[in-house]
Amino acid sequence: MDSQVKPGYLGIDVGSVSTNLVILDDDTNVLAAIYRRTQGQPIKAVQEGLKELTELMRGQEVDIRGVGATGSARHLTGVIVGADVVKNEITAHAVAASQVVPDVNTVLEIGGQDSKLIVLRDGVVTDFAMNSVCAAGTGSFLDHQSARLGIPIEEFGDYALRSESPAHIAGRCSVFAESDMIHKQQVGVSVQDIIYGLCHALVRNYLNNLAKGKELLQPMVFQGGVAANAGMKRAFESELGIDVFIPEHHNVMGAIGSAILAMELELDSGESNFKGFEVTGLDYKTSTFICEGCSNTCEVVRIRVDGKTLARWGGRCGKWEMQDSAGSRQKRELLAAR
Repeated sequence: MDSQVKPGYLGIDVGSVSTNLVILDDDTNVLAAIYRRTQGQPIKAVQEGLKELTELMRGQEVDIRGVGATGSARHLTGVIVGADVVKNEITAHAVAASQVVPDVNTVLEIGGQDSKLIVLRDGVVTDFAMNSVCAAGTGSFLDHQSARLGIPIEEFGDYALRSESPAHIAGRCSVFAESDMIHKQQVGVSVQDIIYGLCHALVRNYLNNLAKGKELLQPMVFQGGVAANAGMKRAFESELGIDVFIPEHHNVMGAIGSAILAMELELDSGESNFKGFEVTGLDYKTSTFICEGCSNTCEVVRIRVDGKTLARWGGRCGKWEMQDSAGSRQKRELLAAR
């Protein structure tokens, strides 16, 4: 291989709100990173993200040695790009946090529409909790409130840091929280105190929903898109009485974790299932059908390109499960425990 060509590892995290892609080098340094909105179209988001990556990497020669996929659309993503390893978000975020802070004991992760708490001991996940039901405390709720207040979400943290007396906001429910915020505005409470009060409410909501019965120890890493809000960091530290560390690439940690998992496979050049950046030009079609072979009536997902079925999944018995031949290694990795 040309000495100018760098080995690279591609990680993709596709969620309901954001789609994140990264390329790491051999030393897990981030060569390029993309954070974009999914907008209900995960396939298009992945394809557009890959296009953006090629632009960012223009002028650099990178040989993709491995590809990892995670997120709620990880199986779909794995089929589209030819992922070598497909893992859940808990594993991906834990791996990424451990890379940044090797002795991390607690990972706080808040994304666009869900939140996670991961407890590690000696580098191993010992407990975790997820909340994808309640919107209170997620990035989408903060986006909504920033729009309602007429304050860019990027400035929310600055307002919170200027507060000296946070307003008490009910945070158990997004509807009640918004109603409480409106009331506080009507009685003349300052915007910065309302915003910092909201941060405290969302932190209490997070801890009440996810942290009960769990021992939260330092080092503690805060990641996900909401970690960009300095007010949330301040509120977590105030509520817990401990320091919280935010990684440089906090908003793409899931993608970083999946890239590291692909790196750990130690594939040689040319062994990866990666289908190349040319997949950005293919027209993928997804559909579902109900299998009536038994009383389970499973909904099976099917993805096609150029009339060819690439993969099916979703059945309980495996009757319909299949992948194209290029995905055989990916399937073995899906079955293998890390």
